[in-house]
Amino acid sequence: MSSSVKEVMSEILVEMAEKLESDRYYDDIKIGLTIDGSEHGSAVMKEALRLIQNKAMFKIVLIGTKVDWAGNFEYYETKCDADNHQKMEELLSNGTIQGCVTLHYNFPIGVSTVGRVIVPSTGKEMYIATTTGTTSSNRIEAMVKNTVNGVIAAKTCGIKEPTVGILNIDGANSVERVLKELKTNGYDLTFSKSQRADGTITMRGNDLLMGTPDVMVCDSLTGNLLMKIFSAYQTGGNYEAVGYGYGPGIGDSEIQNVCIISRASGAPVIANALQYAYELAKGHLKDVTKKEYTQAKKAQLLELCDELSQKQKNPISEEQVSIPKKEIVTKEISGIDVLDLDDALIVLWKENIYAESGMGCTGPIILVNEKNIEKAKTLLVKKYL
Repeated sequence: MSSSVKEVMSEILVEMAEKLESDRYYDDIKIGLTIDGSEHGSAVMKEALRLIQNKAMFKIVLIGTKVDWAGNFEYYETKCDADNHQKMEELLSNGTIQGCVTLHYNFPIGVSTVGRVIVPSTGKEMYIATTTGTTSSNRIEAMVKNTVNGVIAAKTCGIKEPTVGILNIDGANSVERVLKELKTNGYDLTFSKSQRADGTITMRGNDLLMGTPDVMVCDSLTGNLLMKIFSAYQTGGNYEAVGYGYGPGIGDSEIQNVCIISRASGAPVIANALQYAYELAKGHLKDVTKKEYTQAKKAQLLELCDELSQKQKNPISEEQVSIPKKEIVTKEISGIDVLDLDDALIVLWKENIYAESGMGCTGPIILVNEKNIEKAKTLLVKKYL
């Protein structure tokens, strides 16, 4: 028997002995945890391990400065906090670990994180796309790509057809138009409907609390705020006690399975973040990412995003147009994104239709005289809807 065969058999026997001794079965997956940097001290890491280790189907690898409670965990000691990410990246690259939970990690431009929360209304889990990082410098393009990132996270964790909703913030209508074009072009998206009476794809605050969609799309700054509120609303703010953390960095590039927690994250969130990282590793995050972005590109994702950039560079609003004679405006036209309101007014003014912009119950609106409502709708639908 060759030495290599003996080594393999030896490893198998050792693994079987460990499983029999512990009366536990572990997947062949290891998840790292950097243990330094928490505002709550290293004790919160120790408590998180206590919460997760009795139910985890994976092994945990610790990375960080010396502590006296590491016990039987595989442990890579570093000299200082600054060395943790270097060691983490090394262990991810050589396959020692298949994912890692860490604090304040700097992802490259084009990558953003997908958080996972537990909504207070029903206890349902919902993905927030996204919560940190910069997918694009163009806010609308970023939210479009954030949608793909959110779908990737949800599918990797076992939701076969995740529903998507767009938070009712600046740019929501523009994002909706692009996503519908992607769907028309063949990218598989399932849109959610608001629980409010109008039942639109645009989600309200009520939908946040109810977890209406599986994936809630927003910009990273808004998503970061939402994560903090969802995680700490029960504790007064300084201890994040609910949810799975700010999530994995995802983007159209080769990226490792790195999940982010906050310096304010408490033990329950850290434990859940480890579970999130495990589910992503088990679900093959890299493969799902490649598949989804390949399909999105076939549906002209890049071309649609390029159009957004060109529009930003050459706005209609640079045109000099005279405002028609003022009229009484009583009819509303909704569905125009707040970022397009000024341009929408110019579209109508060019046709000698007096119009004003405003804010209605469901978002931005254009106001026109009753006699002009049908023509105005036709012009704006042709341009924006």
